Amino acid sequence: MIYERENETRSREDMEQLQIERLQTTMHRVYRNVAFYRHSFDSCGVNIERIKSINDLAFLPFTTREDLLKSYPYDMFAVPLRDIVRIHSTSGTTGKPIIVGYTRNDINIWTSLVTRVLAAAGITNHDFIQIAFKYNLFTGGFGFHYGAEKIGASVIPASTEDVEKQITIMKDYKTTVLVSTPGYALHIAVVLKELNIHPEELFLRTGLFGAEPWSENLRTQIEESLHIKAYDNYGLTEIIGPGVAFECEKQCGLHINEDHFIPEIIDPETLETLPEGERGELVFTTITKQGFPLIRYRTGDISSIVSEPCQCGRTLARMERVSGRTDDMIIVEGINVFPSQIEEVLLRIEGIEPHYQITLDRKEGVDTMEIMVEVEEEFFSDETKILENLRERIEREISSHLGIGAEITLVEPKKISRSTGGKLKHVIDRRDVLSK
Repeated sequence: MIYERENETRSREDMEQLQIERLQTTMHRVYRNVAFYRHSFDSCGVNIERIKSINDLAFLPFTTREDLLKSYPYDMFAVPLRDIVRIHSTSGTTGKPIIVGYTRNDINIWTSLVTRVLAAAGITNHDFIQIAFKYNLFTGGFGFHYGAEKIGASVIPASTEDVEKQITIMKDYKTTVLVSTPGYALHIAVVLKELNIHPEELFLRTGLFGAEPWSENLRTQIEESLHIKAYDNYGLTEIIGPGVAFECEKQCGLHINEDHFIPEIIDPETLETLPEGERGELVFTTITKQGFPLIRYRTGDISSIVSEPCQCGRTLARMERVSGRTDDMIIVEGINVFPSQIEEVLLRIEGIEPHYQITLDRKEGVDTMEIMVEVEEEFFSDETKILENLRERIEREISSHLGIGAEITLVEPKKISRSTGGKLKHVIDRRDVLSK
């Protein structure tokens, strides 16, 4: 179902005209209200009055994650704080997250965009939607919640209930739609089997999965094990949260909500804009956000874009499934973490050598992280209790500072391989989530 036919089926000419009008309004807003953009535009000699076509975006400077971190907490807001009605954030890097503010109008737009996501998956006011995302500073839970209510569906905010409770809710409340990470959906399938509950005993028919990269192979596993149709969607907190792009029933790419976000693909090395269909780094410019507008934000996600209309009738440009990152960011259970964050936590703890190895795996559908850590020789004692206390402390510190669980393995000095030239690989990812 196409929820907003006028906006989702515009001609390319009409869409580009709408985009440039909204872009000009956004540029004036950020130049007037955000010191970062005023300085950035002036430093690059940008005359915003001369930006008259989408191709002119190439004259505008990029915004990076580092720029947003430096703005902590509110320097990138384009409206007074009294106009901000909601605050979300990313997970913190070096202790500080990226803070994102929403005006009332931003929330209304966000809600309508998530409603498009749901409608494209065939969800209606007859559905019962079980949301198994955390309801916290992470945008996933609240984003889907309000979109589901707007479409008229019954919302079940299951959030972080344990998996058996999730299954009980599914069975008793007659859940028809599951919203979660793909890894968690597979975990539910595994536990269903352990409990001898056949998927046909449930009412589940549709799944909307995101917040972490996943492959076509994983989609097939989820669909076969839960007997549902599984849909991908894309969003990131910095841009708005879920609702940036979504799959329709044809599942041939994710439709980008271009009336609110202008997408680009650039070469991450040369920063040149790449032609349609070529794979590179995904860049977004927001053109309707009031509280936290972004100009040419480099996402770090690798994808490609095509603009030809889809067989579903939508004319929105489509992006391919994200196939990787330009940096070393780790995505575990929907949480973004950099190895440098883990390293910073480790180095605060007495007795730890500055050598570690992170191994990511997926067991029974659940992402796992093992961190192998070298311990200073004088701390590597035969006394099991000493090492056990140290291991438990590291686990607590990782959980407290980064919000993720990790299994800690302590090893003797020089057990972890050293760099012999080139970049040392701190992360081994065995999940195979990016394979096609």
